[in-house]
Amino acid sequence: MATDCRESSTALLDEPPVMEEDNRESLDNVIQQHDDPIADESQPKRIGKRRREPTVTRDIVELTKPRIVMMILVTTVASAWIAMAGVTGVSLSFGAWIVLLLGTGLVAGSAGAANQVYERVIDTLMPRTASRPLASGRMSLAAGVALTGAAGLVGTGLLAWEFGALPAVVGAATWALYVLVYTPMKTRTAWNTTVGAIAGALPVFMGYTAAGGQLTDLSGWMLFGVLACWQYPHFMAIAWLYRRQYAEAGFQMTTTVEPTGRSAAWQSIAGTIALATCGVVACLAPAGEWILSPASIVTAACVLAACWPLLKASLRFRQSPEDIRARKMLRWSLVVLPAVLLVMTLRMIGL
Repeated sequence: MATDCRESSTALLDEPPVMEEDNRESLDNVIQQHDDPIADESQPKRIGKRRREPTVTRDIVELTKPRIVMMILVTTVASAWIAMAGVTGVSLSFGAWIVLLLGTGLVAGSAGAANQVYERVIDTLMPRTASRPLASGRMSLAAGVALTGAAGLVGTGLLAWEFGALPAVVGAATWALYVLVYTPMKTRTAWNTTVGAIAGALPVFMGYTAAGGQLTDLSGWMLFGVLACWQYPHFMAIAWLYRRQYAEAGFQMTTTVEPTGRSAAWQSIAGTIALATCGVVACLAPAGEWILSPASIVTAACVLAACWPLLKASLRFRQSPEDIRARKMLRWSLVVLPAVLLVMTLRMIGL
């Protein structure tokens, strides 16, 4: 349930190119563009690109925000591997992996669907969300609510059945924070990004505890820290690119309440530094105890190297808040997260 100060996430990650004020396309052309926040709007090949005709199946999938779900599943796999290799020694069977991914995906999809149910009216005010199933009227409210409830209940039930109460409780808490707290906050205060970052990072504990990890483990909290801190540069970039649409729709984002971009830039810089710090700590203390070894030093250096391009992009955005620099920051955020997770996983499994 990654922050959707846009929507992330995870978003996470389904935004169309930003429209410049002096070169706005018609609503029809904008909706026809393929969702891609990192694309340069000057590329003519993306203008007028047709989207596939909506079907019931595609609408159901879109309702769950599949790109955000995919990101959550990737972090779930990483967190489970880290728990198994670095802390618990537990080994999940193939069947257990299937249940973990299915249960987590259903809970995450339910949260994304609930978000669209809540924002179905305001979504009609923004070109990037006006074509969503509920906002466009292709899906009824009753159907959206039914799918939301069914996915959430089945997903939580699967986690409880296979792994016990703790992963299921984490999933339910994540859902509640994302839907009942974060979503309403988006039209009230720019602090919604912080709450969304927490909600977006909590799913790591679903995979971590399912593999035998505990909520008191340092490695679990460093994973949480990486995910939470990463969302600042990632979503500040998106919030900048869509600042006009957010303002017109009434969303209280950092880039709408403080439109100079300075606050967004500083939050991106701080988030990147904190992300790198969490990754380094995880490499130096993989099992909760500090270990200075060649492996820990090399992997910590790899984390710093992976985070450097994102920090550099954030610093440049601070110097001159422009769309092209925000887009570069967004691109690097998409590279940094999987890179850091890969290094942390390799360190935990002893490579």
